[in-house]
Amino acid sequence: MTEVQRMREELSQARHRINYLEKLADEDTLVPVANRRAFVREMSRMVAYAERYGAGSSVLYFDINGFKEINDQHGHAAGDAALRQIAELLAENVRESDIVGRLGGDEFGVILAQASPEVAAEKAASLSALIATTPLDWEGTAITLSVSYGVYSFSGTEDAGEALQRADQAMYEQKQGRAVGD
Repeated sequence: MTEVQRMREELSQARHRINYLEKLADEDTLVPVANRRAFVREMSRMVAYAERYGAGSSVLYFDINGFKEINDQHGHAAGDAALRQIAELLAENVRESDIVGRLGGDEFGVILAQASPEVAAEKAASLSALIATTPLDWEGTAITLSVSYGVYSFSGTEDAGEALQRADQAMYEQKQGRAVGD
């Protein structure tokens, strides 16, 4: 192996390590979706794109209903399994161009690129229904999962943090409107 070949090989290995470390830095440690940092970075890109090109997009904000009860009644491993199942359902049922991220605890976000408010609302409702009709099989027990969600469509007049906060507020309002026991 010549010196040039050896240097090329070392450079290739270094690139692979960098790509691996970037993936580790951007992916949630528990579920196979973007972590909050990576999600907010992508939101910032989408907001800038919306401002530059006038192509609005939407963000969905999901919160698992009764997550504490799942942990209390079935253990934290069941709660982790619920998080993984919801992350997988979200990721498998959006477009490849959309971004799914875990925002913390039992909260998830989905960035729907170039999606109108109507399309975003329909998508949020269908994802919520899918989650509700796909019970978690935990040690032979079917655990029904449900989520509250908020939808916010942005056009680039706000920053990523504002857009995410508005989607979170919409989710909170929906959660407050749920009947006791839901």
